[in-house]
Order: sequence, then C-alpha cells, then structure tokens
Amino acid sequence: MMDNNQLLRFTTAGSVDDGKSTLIGRLLYDSKSIFEDQLQAIETTSKKKGHDGVDLALFTDGLRDEREQGITIDVAYRYFTTPKRKFIIADTPGHIQYTRNMVTGASTANAAIILVDARHGVIEQTKRHSFIASLLQIPHLIVCVNKMDLVDHKEDAYNKVIEQFEDFSSKLLVRDVRFIPISALNGDNVVNRSKNMEWYQGAPLLHTLETMHISSDINKVDARFPVQIVIRPQNEAHRDYRGYAGRVASGVFRTGDEVTVMPSGFTSKIKSIDTMDKVLDEAHAPMSVSITLEDDIDVSRGDMIVRSNNKPEPLQDIEVMLCWLNNEPSKPRAKYSIHHTSNVQTAMIKEVIYKINIETLDRVNDDKTLTMNDISKVKIRTTKPLIVDSYRENRTTGSVILVDDATNETVAAGMIV
Repeated sequence: MMDNNQLLRFTTAGSVDDGKSTLIGRLLYDSKSIFEDQLQAIETTSKKKGHDGVDLALFTDGLRDEREQGITIDVAYRYFTTPKRKFIIADTPGHIQYTRNMVTGASTANAAIILVDARHGVIEQTKRHSFIASLLQIPHLIVCVNKMDLVDHKEDAYNKVIEQFEDFSSKLLVRDVRFIPISALNGDNVVNRSKNMEWYQGAPLLHTLETMHISSDINKVDARFPVQIVIRPQNEAHRDYRGYAGRVASGVFRTGDEVTVMPSGFTSKIKSIDTMDKVLDEAHAPMSVSITLEDDIDVSRGDMIVRSNNKPEPLQDIEVMLCWLNNEPSKPRAKYSIHHTSNVQTAMIKEVIYKINIETLDRVNDDKTLTMNDISKVKIRTTKPLIVDSYRENRTTGSVILVDDATNETVAAGMIV
C-alpha cells in the first residue's frame, strides 16, 4: 500500500518564532512517525535545556547554531508516512536574512503551510513568503493561525488574521487558500481536532494534507529533451551506436517522431529510445533515457531535442523574475554563468526593469541595484540563444540560476516570464 501512496511535498514558512519547527515536531510526534531512539535523544536534550516535556522543535532544528539560538537557519527535510499518504517536509527559515533558503525549500513543493502568530497577525515576512509561494506557483496555501492558546482560543482573533491575509492574498496567483486555527505546542487541530475551539468546523491539518488533491506540475504537451551527454561506446559490438542521454523535461517522445535539434535547427526522426536494460516505444517526463536519431547530426550537451511541430523560440534577451540570493549586491553589467537545464552560457543582467515592494506588492522602478532577498523583474542577455519556455508553462525549461564564476556561488534563481 505504501508504494502506491501519493507523495506530497510541502514547505513550512512564516516569520521567526511563529512555531514552524514546533508544528512539524507535533506532526511527527502525534502521527507516531518518530523512531524510539530519536525520541529518547530529544527527551534527553529537552531535559538538559530545562523543558518539562519534549521540545518538539528539536526534531527539525538539527544544526548546533540553530539549537543554541532557537531558530531555524538551514532548510531541514523530514520524511514521514501515514496510512493514506507519504510526505516530504521542508522546514524553512523565518529570519529575513534566510529568505533565500525559503526559495530553495519551496521550489519543488506541492503545498505551502504559512504560519501566522495569532497575536501579531500578518506581518512582512508572512507576505514575503506568501508572495514567493505564489511566484513559484505552489498551487495550495494552508494558512495556520498558530498560538491560539495565547489568545484564549478566541474566534475573533482567528477571523482578524483571515481578514488581513485575504486582503493581501487577493493580489497573489494562488488558486487554493485554506485557514486552520492551531496550537502547535499543545496539538490543537494539528493531528487531532481541538476541544478548545469547538467553533471551528473544518478538518485538522493532517487530514487536510492527507486528502489534498495533488495536480502534476509536469507539462505534458510540449516535448522537451535537454541533452546531458552523448553516448559513444568503445566496444566493437556497439561502436556505431550514438545515443543522446538525458532526462525528459516535459511531454512525450515516441519512436518515429519527427524532431528538431535546437538551436541548430536540424531535423530527423527518432530511431530508438533506450534504457539500460530495454528498448522503449515512448518516453515521458521525468524518465531518463537515451535517444538515437536516424540521421547523423551534430548534437552535444546543452542542445535540446524537441518535436518539429512544437518548437520553442531561441532567445538571447530573456525576461526573468529573479530572486537575489547572494550577500554581495549585483554589479552593473557584470558577467555570470547562467544555468538552464543542461546548458551553461555566459550572461549579464542587461536591465533591472522593476523590483517588488514585498510589503505592498507595488513595483519599484527607480532602484536598479539587487541586494540579498530582493525580488525583481530583469532582462538577461546571453552569449548564445537559450531554448526556453515560460515558467508558468514549464517549470523545468522555465527556470534558471546565475552563478558567479569567480566564487562559484549561486547568486540568483529566476523564473522566465
């Protein structure tokens, strides 16, 4: 049964001390997903820190700096299974200087849990994380109004947060937003229904996660195959074999399909689709295969095989929604390596079109410098054309990262508009 469970990836986000790590600890603890030796170790650590019970946040806060400061710095991944579903949790940082880690944790998520402290309501970090979730096209947002025990479980406090968030979220591109009043510390409405909030008639958090519909984010229409490596066996029996290996980014490829190699524009037909142990009639995303063509065409790493009747446009000037991840600000017309699927080119930020004011979601047109955590729309110029789709249509071929060649640091992540 477990092998047939749907896998749900979700991320937790919110401001610092909103209780994200405690919530995940409560989920793991109450769903009995903790190994006995882990539980004993956490109980021992909790006693050393002077806690009466188990410090649930320790289940995710693994770094020594995090335990000393009581905050989450890195993205902590945890896995658990219930009889209904498998889960991968990305516990992301709340401090503003670690917003870039939230981008990392949310990039593959099916749902995002946004925690809001019932006492403080919607604040800047709540808006920042919600906007990033919208930008990354996470289809489901669950707003958990936490620490309801500190406002005497009052419905008015819960409704006030809903009103604040709905006023803000009307500007976001999120289809499904749900609200749940919880107390992560005491377990109210996390795994079990709360007896302290009888006025709430909805499902607890775990039931919501178990029953949430997961829609595939894989583009099934546009056939895209970025070439990672050319396979040329050296043994005598297969010396004439020339296969182009990679992972199908989207769509379906079938033997006999007429395809075009981009950016050269040469056309051919698929001769065979091979794996390690068998020959396939078709391959679809996200399968890793080797494709051979009927014609001898010059194909190398970074090229993309597409169906001839559905070709993307090669672009050198690309508009991107960019999240700046580096401590150092951007430098005017500085050169970076741009990584797109298996293709790496030299590029520069030609223009900062506008930046986003996270507090209001307004555009800022007069500030052209990118600093850490800034989200902006930019125009990037590449030395050679890239074969791209918009991120909205295709997550794989619509995303890029920028790398500083001098330090080899990833300085930005972007979504092609």
